[in-house]
Amino acid sequence: MRCGASADVPQIKKLSITDRRTGKTVVRYQVTVDTGVSPSTGRRRQARCRYSTEKEARAALAEIADATVKGQFVARSAVTVEQVCADYIAGRHKLRRSSLAKLAYDLELLREQHGSLPVQRLAKAHLDRLVADLLSGGTLTAKGRIRRPWSAVAVNKVIATIDQVLADAHKQGLVARNVAQNLNRVAQAHKDLDTYTPAQVDQVLRAIREDRNRHAWHLALSGLRRGEIGGLRWTNIDLETNTLTIGPTRISVDGKAVEQDDAKSKDSERTLPIPAPLLVELKAAKKRQASEKLTLGAAYADLDYVVCNEAGQPYHPDTLSKMWTKAVAAAGAPHIRLHDARHTCGTTMHLQGVPAAVIAAWLGHADVAFTMRTYVHSQPDALAEGAQSLARVVMR
Repeated sequence: MRCGASADVPQIKKLSITDRRTGKTVVRYQVTVDTGVSPSTGRRRQARCRYSTEKEARAALAEIADATVKGQFVARSAVTVEQVCADYIAGRHKLRRSSLAKLAYDLELLREQHGSLPVQRLAKAHLDRLVADLLSGGTLTAKGRIRRPWSAVAVNKVIATIDQVLADAHKQGLVARNVAQNLNRVAQAHKDLDTYTPAQVDQVLRAIREDRNRHAWHLALSGLRRGEIGGLRWTNIDLETNTLTIGPTRISVDGKAVEQDDAKSKDSERTLPIPAPLLVELKAAKKRQASEKLTLGAAYADLDYVVCNEAGQPYHPDTLSKMWTKAVAAAGAPHIRLHDARHTCGTTMHLQGVPAAVIAAWLGHADVAFTMRTYVHSQPDALAEGAQSLARVVMR
């Protein structure tokens, strides 16, 4: 190989090299240019590329130099989409197990379809197709199961997650731009979440008076999350001061019940005064469990759970949801999710004139606006009362 500098441009060298396929000598123009400090290693780096013509080499040199000045230069890399996703998840080790599982779940189809692709070759068209596949369903999971169509809300969460991963890759200098940044979100139809009216709450509570687990449903209608109900211990309940402290939680991760020693967030760690009807049910449950313990003796699993089966063992979180569904169906009440009982609590407090900040604190939220937007809803009876109030003002 022979080489020589291009006229007036020391960063470009003219090379005479032998083509491995044909054996003939060909001319190439090699660009060698300093591209600043690598974001990942902190060391200075060089870019070295070859081109067929001097014109191409000069254009490339100008482009690389401009990108370097702007801090936008990205060196060629073989790092794959799979590596980027895996590293992103590994870097979030401080997240709760449930959050990590959700993160991995949202990235699952991206890794399946494009995991082996160099991340620098990932295009917006790839992601557009991925979104279409989630909406239509029919793709196979890694376990060979057929995916059902995903909702607009779920797909938009996937888009947001991919956006975060590629934005992180861009900050690291692995990609020149985030191709998910301008990915169109899926239009979401507005849907008011289901809640019970005060009359329906009364209907359910009357129907479950003989339900062994009725204290669990009282806890749900008092605003506790499913994980908070499942993880609640008797040590978290003070029957002398009539207070309840949210602590450990029991959640479902990949279909398995997982114990977490702390609440969902700092604001979720709250101590609440126990309403009188709930207090009655908690005392009855404690007495009932003491009787069951005497009956079973050594076979009783004395694990201190407030909500458990006759043998003292905690329920799987999904089992709690199924039991709630059966309980409200037996009561003849409209079906709402167990989590919607929590929404019912927020709405009921709001309709009774409880200040928004108090509702947020009761439900364990840091953001009052989030509470009002997500957990507080109007109801037909409330609208009727609003009309009567307006009429009284107008008449006056």
